Amino acid sequence: MFSGSIPALVTPFGASGDFAEKAFRDLVEWQIAEGSAALVPCGTTGEAATMPKDEHFRVVRTCADQARGRVLVLAGAGSNDTRVAIDNIKAAKEAGADAALMVPPYYNRPNQEGIFRHFEAIVAACDLPIVLYNVPGRTVTDIAVETIGKLAHAFPSIVGIKDATGAIARVSAQRAAAGQDFCQLSGNDDMALAFNAMGGRGCVSVTANVAPRLCADFQAACFAGDFGKALALQDKLFPLHTALFTDASPGPVKYAMTRVRPGFPETLRLPMTWPSEASRKAVDAALAHAGLM
Repeated sequence: MFSGSIPALVTPFGASGDFAEKAFRDLVEWQIAEGSAALVPCGTTGEAATMPKDEHFRVVRTCADQARGRVLVLAGAGSNDTRVAIDNIKAAKEAGADAALMVPPYYNRPNQEGIFRHFEAIVAACDLPIVLYNVPGRTVTDIAVETIGKLAHAFPSIVGIKDATGAIARVSAQRAAAGQDFCQLSGNDDMALAFNAMGGRGCVSVTANVAPRLCADFQAACFAGDFGKALALQDKLFPLHTALFTDASPGPVKYAMTRVRPGFPETLRLPMTWPSEASRKAVDAALAHAGLM
């Protein structure tokens, strides 16, 4: 269902802290024009953790409305409360999303049976396709390979995974457990080349916010089997992949957006803050290396 370069969109906020809808619509248009294959509103990079539910799904609705079916919309909708997750996926469907990106329960730290039952309840309540989001560095909870396979075989509406474990060998292990048709997307820009070579189909990307055309070209080269071109693009983008995490995300990527799209809103919502001077310098150098300055 998903493949290619899929930006985890930043959410622009005005000086007062409110959702800057026009800037967001402009961002969606630019991403589509530059070749992004799908869009993820209200993920981690979109500061979803700071949004009340009504605003969260207003952003999703705005994304779907602006995309108008030209690309798929994969809406962040997870929760550590199964009942809330069910409400969220229903709201995502109502807002026009094509699928929901859903983390396993965080903070609670359920066992693997609890993770399975969490998604079982969600699937029973809503037929919107689900992409699992495994990011133990943020959730603490890890969806085990065996659980991924069990979910994939039990529930056809669980169509894939965004894997941000950083464990590249899991791509092969998850192919064996879940089947070759189960869509695996990298959650780490810097590992996307190896991830694709091992059977991945794309990347839910932070860097694509800033460099959508380069990221789309990189993914196209991978799919064409032109790994020489893909490696050259990886070398061009790698400093940017690194620089965008030299301070707490999404601070560096929002700073980068102001550099490549002058006038883009600078506001972050507390507890996120503007990146340090050292981080900004690293971003500027990486943008220059990529030919984006």
